[in-house]
Parts: sequence; C-alpha cells; structure tokens
Amino acid sequence: MVDPIKRALTRQRRIERGHFVVEQPDDTLVYVVKFGIAMAACLAAVEVASMAFLHVWNGEVFSALSAVSGIVLGVVIGRKA
Repeated sequence: MVDPIKRALTRQRRIERGHFVVEQPDDTLVYVVKFGIAMAACLAAVEVASMAFLHVWNGEVFSALSAVSGIVLGVVIGRKA
C-alpha cells in the first residue's frame, strides 16, 4: 500500500490470538480526506499571500482553515475509533 492516507485510514482488528482482519477504507472517504488536505494547503497559501502582499491578517481565511483542519482530523480520528 503506497498511499499514506489510505494506510492511515486502514483499520486492523484482532479476532483471535494472532489473527487480524484488515478493513480497507472506502474510496470516497479517502477522496474526501485528500480533498480536505488540499483545501487546507490552499487556504494556508491564501493566508500567507494575504500576509505577504496586503500585510494584513485575514481572520475569515484562518477560521476556514481551522474548520477544514478540524473536519479532516475528526474524520481520521473517528475512522480509527
């Protein structure tokens, strides 16, 4: 498994002594997490550009970045539970 996001979302459950069942995540979940990470990267780039060119902190972009990061972390932690 080459994809680190898919590997992070994969669950291993122990059934008996020494026997494990590997549950692969749904492809839709993997795509949603990848989209969320890409959105967080884009929003971070917008925030850096806003600070570099306008010399102003943009609170709306920061709150959107925080929301996207929280959703992605919630999906990953909820999947592992």
